[in-house]
Amino acid sequence: MARTNAGRRPDSAGSSSRARVRSADTGGQARGDRPRGRRSPPGTGVDLLELARAVVRTEAEAVAALEGRLGADFLRAVETLAGCRSKVIVSGVGKSGLLAHKLAATLTSTGTPAVYLHPADALHGDAGLFTAGDVALFLSKSGGSEELLALMPYLERHGIPLVSIVASAGSPLARRSQVVLVTGPLREACPMDLTPTTSVTVAQVMGDCLAIALLERRGFRPDDFRFLHPGGVIGRAAARPVAELMHEGEELPRVGESTHLRELMLEIMDKRLGIACVVDGAGRLAGVVSDGDFKRILMRHPDPWALTAAEVMNRGPATIAPDALVATAVRTMEEREAGPITALVVVDEERRPVGILHLHDCLRAGG
Repeated sequence: MARTNAGRRPDSAGSSSRARVRSADTGGQARGDRPRGRRSPPGTGVDLLELARAVVRTEAEAVAALEGRLGADFLRAVETLAGCRSKVIVSGVGKSGLLAHKLAATLTSTGTPAVYLHPADALHGDAGLFTAGDVALFLSKSGGSEELLALMPYLERHGIPLVSIVASAGSPLARRSQVVLVTGPLREACPMDLTPTTSVTVAQVMGDCLAIALLERRGFRPDDFRFLHPGGVIGRAAARPVAELMHEGEELPRVGESTHLRELMLEIMDKRLGIACVVDGAGRLAGVVSDGDFKRILMRHPDPWALTAAEVMNRGPATIAPDALVATAVRTMEEREAGPITALVVVDEERRPVGILHLHDCLRAGG
């Protein structure tokens, strides 16, 4: 009698069932497959691009949350530092120490005399830096750094008030501070929550908040900035308005929208600023044409001389107000998103061009 397969499940059905199980276990992908577009080092399953984006999100969220932490304690910290009769001594350990060094420099350059003191150096002779009238500003994520706590007797001896920036409100350093600025709790951007990343970023922002608030509290002005920064173009030109250096009147290269390319070229060559303003019928700025634009036009058009200024101009030129600071103008030219430029159109409130500011003039003013 022939044998039958009755009661036995076909192999194909079993294979199909097992395939469904594997599919469910792997989220519908065959083992070893990876979504397209991701690149990971051999032996890891980490999407490095997404990891980097997660770092940005983690730190950005922590900085955004810091805004809600600014309140009465922050104002007390500002008043404590503003009342300093001598100098602010800024200290920290490790990454916080690097940040403390930077913060001391920022405070000093904006009108609040400050020095960085490494706690280990203080314990080996540099504690003589502490004098009556000082204010101490200590940075620590944990608030439990033994090196910083070891400096407390020196503060107490001279009656030096302590402002601390910490992530933990209940830390030993916080308990011994006159004013505490709490930045946490927070999570480091490191996947293991170990490497100082978010904590350093947030502490730096808190320090910047203090520096800018003190700048305003002290009435620090551009003249003061120039006095404290005598070297470099920013220092020597910071307090000067754009109107003092711009080319105006007959020196201003200006053409109408219907001006043909030849006349436009002659205007750029005659005024020797490398740019010409194009104005509409009401005298408002419609665009600009630079000598760089002009070269590109000649390369693109075999017979360009019939073109008008309106047809070739850049309709979105960078501009600045005549009462803006030269330092602001320099940053605008150097940090322009589309690339650095060497000239800015100076416009009035009606967007009429009143001058051209050239980077070379700014550099000469700082020389």
